[in-house]
Amino acid sequence: MRIVALSSSRGTTFQAILDARARGEIRSEIIGLVTDRADRGCIEKAKTAGIPVTIVAFDRNETREAFALRVEEAVRTLAGETTDDVVLAAVGWMWIFPPDFTSRWKVINVHPALLPKHGGPGMYGHHVHDAVLAAHEKKSGVTIHLMDGGVDSGKILLQKTCSVQPYDTAATLQAKVQELEKEWYPKVLSMIESGSLKI
Repeated sequence: MRIVALSSSRGTTFQAILDARARGEIRSEIIGLVTDRADRGCIEKAKTAGIPVTIVAFDRNETREAFALRVEEAVRTLAGETTDDVVLAAVGWMWIFPPDFTSRWKVINVHPALLPKHGGPGMYGHHVHDAVLAAHEKKSGVTIHLMDGGVDSGKILLQKTCSVQPYDTAATLQAKVQELEKEWYPKVLSMIESGSLKI
């Protein structure tokens, strides 16, 4: 398959995918990065790796359907004539796609908690970890799932856990979860390649 990464962040998990590809753990070609702002940290990581970057800035006056169509246009430009083998890797992507978009594309997202807990509208970044701590959870972790047009509601592909200690803060918990993201997102892509995980 060919991978287009979608990122609105510093790109730590995106870098983990690039590193896994360089080590031969992922065979798929990473054909591009789509991001939403010119100041995102993921851009420099893509440029260093020689990955084409497309910026699709969100216009507050447009619908999410219109934004999704512009993202789709960017993906099709990166992919060329054939898109059947393209998978979108959402790594720190902050936007929700409408159902018609996710019916046309396989979009693999990573969420920094154990869904269905601590997901849904407003559950991103430190808000997720604040909610985990407020609920006095003993475990948190990472959920890698397909996007389906809802908010954190798609088919779960894999979950991995970490312990939540009494001394944890949102920052320390986030660091633990990010380590899981960097380890397991590339492994999920490898599992899809091998056919041991179906999407």
